[in-house]
Amino acid sequence: MLQSGDLLSLGQEADAVREKMHPGNIVTFIIDRNINYTNICLNECSFCAFYRSKSDAQAYCLSLDEILQKVGEAVACGATQVMLQGGLHPDLDFSYYLKMLRSIKARYNITVHSFTATEILHFSNQTGYSYKEVLKRLQEAGLDSLPGGGAEILVDRVRKIISPKKIMTEPWLEIMRCAHEIGMKTTATMVIGLGETQVERIEHMRRIRQLQDETGGFRAFIMWTFQPGNTKLGGEKTDAVSYLKTLATARLYLDNISHIQGSWVTQGKRIGQLSLAFGADDLGSIMLEENVVRAAGTSHAMSVGTMLDMIYAAKKIPAQRDTKYDLIKIYDEKRR
Repeated sequence: MLQSGDLLSLGQEADAVREKMHPGNIVTFIIDRNINYTNICLNECSFCAFYRSKSDAQAYCLSLDEILQKVGEAVACGATQVMLQGGLHPDLDFSYYLKMLRSIKARYNITVHSFTATEILHFSNQTGYSYKEVLKRLQEAGLDSLPGGGAEILVDRVRKIISPKKIMTEPWLEIMRCAHEIGMKTTATMVIGLGETQVERIEHMRRIRQLQDETGGFRAFIMWTFQPGNTKLGGEKTDAVSYLKTLATARLYLDNISHIQGSWVTQGKRIGQLSLAFGADDLGSIMLEENVVRAAGTSHAMSVGTMLDMIYAAKKIPAQRDTKYDLIKIYDEKRR
């Protein structure tokens, strides 16, 4: 399908699967805030424009009060979820993260969908705890679910080139398995355009699909394209045709994952909207804050009104969801 499939035929097939899995033409979104608590990171990935060394003039680490203020602002704007993610700071110990979670939960009624397998591996290395013990302690402190970030391409040939210090394929999968085993749901992600082959894209999907068959713990599959601006890796952006073909193929292949998310954050509103005809049933977040993609020179703003207009224009019915993909509000169909 990736090598020779016709784009429009793929889209039609993927859209038919989407309609079968999610009848009624509803497209969901969530209101949340990404809080990047530090940009100081030991991994120094070549595809990342966000990280800084500890000595860099632009390096920062938010205080607990600053984090709480950002969460409070998100709640005031109607957010139901916060995503806390940051670099692997050498001087922050595990207690920093536990205190962060407990403090948020003590003050706000909001879902904490935060960290990634990369951070879990880092915490395990710091403390000597197993992956599962790290996850249990975070869960007890208030972590509700785990994002799928850090997956990029789950093929070590690629990972050793673009991020040799970062988590490899097997630990990423094992951490997700451990999260699912303690009842913590997660998402699965994929970043294309990192020098992977089409065969390796399918291998990535195969590993995700295989683990989902085993655990059933992935709520959604979220794919976006590498943004080369301001990165050491550099190169060209992946074109929209390749993105849409890969998205449609994912919808067809990942028959055991309920939700597929389109990416307006990296693709822009027009292609984000078009993704709804290529298998996507969700458009992700009204991001009240986003810094990682922005650091690579890509910035697409979004509001609830713009999101609604985008979904209506695609002849779909918009609905706000929560982290569990339960619907909070279905918007008036008459606006179409």
